Amino acid sequence: MNIEYAVGIDIGGTHITAAIIDLASMKVIDFSLHKETFNSNLPVKEVMSIWEKVIRTSVKNSKVEAIKGLTICMPGPFDYTNGLCWIKDQSKYEHFYGLNVRYLFQGTLNLSSEFPILFENDAVCFGKGEVFKDGENLSKKVMAVTLGTGLGACFIDKGISVSTGEFVPADGEIYNLAFKDGMAEDYVSARGLLANYKTLAGKTINNGLELYNLALNGDEIAKKVFVEMGEDLAEVVIPWLKKFGADRFIIGGKIANASEFFLDAFNKRIKESGIEINVSVSTDNEIAALLGAASMLYKA
Repeated sequence: MNIEYAVGIDIGGTHITAAIIDLASMKVIDFSLHKETFNSNLPVKEVMSIWEKVIRTSVKNSKVEAIKGLTICMPGPFDYTNGLCWIKDQSKYEHFYGLNVRYLFQGTLNLSSEFPILFENDAVCFGKGEVFKDGENLSKKVMAVTLGTGLGACFIDKGISVSTGEFVPADGEIYNLAFKDGMAEDYVSARGLLANYKTLAGKTINNGLELYNLALNGDEIAKKVFVEMGEDLAEVVIPWLKKFGADRFIIGGKIANASEFFLDAFNKRIKESGIEINVSVSTDNEIAALLGAASMLYKA
């Protein structure tokens, strides 16, 4: 049997992770996972040099000789079809705005224009990866969210991402849905958590990890902030869980690590809404993202 391999790549604001994925079994090849943190506001050439090093290290460590393509999950805004970066005013990739990242990969890695270099939204990659991690999900309707610096979402029907039509929000996004005095991401995100803590406690904290540690140490206001975020998340997604007819709901992203403080509140609101759904928290966002990226080359 001729097994084919892809490089799965997860690119964030401060990190790049690469691994070689066996496209037949949708598994990560042993020893191939390689990760580096970096400053994405470095000049383009320096960023590409870091990306090249990570990819080449991953391929070398895998001992795989023939790679079928590069599959990359990227944060938005990004033209995933054409490979154009439209990230602006987000304190990341400030030198990449308007550049064709596919061309940058071709030049840096000396690849032909025919070599597949595919891009997908990071939240969609996470959701699709979770589907491939659990074969049962391939026959289900799954909604997945990523909770972090922003609020990502995707809707997957039998392994296929759905971003148009009356049963999902525009572009499959929920971060920009009108909610309370603003939009969903103002409340369900690290930014929302920190803002709520400042309102309730009158104190400024630096990041979500600090808030999580406060909650772990018994800070009642920190706990309350997580509970309210869980309730808000439920209010945001309930209409779309109903419209999409989701069988499963998966929560990922860095804030998912604090699920002990918000999951009960989320589940309570879901139950009160009359929805019966399997709710789970991802145990490995990174592998899910890599598998989801590689699934762009997967053929059942």
